[in-house]
Amino acid sequence: MSSEKFLVSSPMAFSAVTPHMPSLLRLPKNPLSVSIHPNSISFRISQSNLSLRKPISVRSASATAAPATEGIAPAILLTNDALKHLNKMRSQHNEDLCLRIGVKQGGCSGMSYTMEFENRANARPDDSVIEYNGFVIVCDPKSLLFLYGMQLDYSDALIGGGFSFKNPNATQTCGCGKSFAAEM
Repeated sequence: MSSEKFLVSSPMAFSAVTPHMPSLLRLPKNPLSVSIHPNSISFRISQSNLSLRKPISVRSASATAAPATEGIAPAILLTNDALKHLNKMRSQHNEDLCLRIGVKQGGCSGMSYTMEFENRANARPDDSVIEYNGFVIVCDPKSLLFLYGMQLDYSDALIGGGFSFKNPNATQTCGCGKSFAAEM
């Protein structure tokens, strides 16, 4: 296998994909190829160009800091209603908490969403950290594969209220909306 590295670009970070961690995507053989879809989140870069890239720190990245003209969206989106409700829930604990979002095996469709508040100090080094005006979301790398691009919304309606997940990676969802199936 060649010693070339591939760079996977997401709105929150750049990470190297090496022969020890193969890419999930089949990339073109020509490193100068630029026929990439504008919404693509990955591209190929030769090792000589790797050092020219400016690294981005995931831990200091802010979802609100990116100018709108760049077209960069956070890995997990929060609606204003969800953000208001989460801030209200967090304020009841009087602690410096963040929201951990993830997935686990189970539910009607095979995988279910998990959400829990935890102390910011408990965030692991490999977690992706997303910030919305001071509200912090953390997500482990495996879960982020299934949650990338997801929108978290909240409704206080009597019927069907609560948090709802709009996940572009879900190939199937159950009636309650709390579990999903995804193909990788």
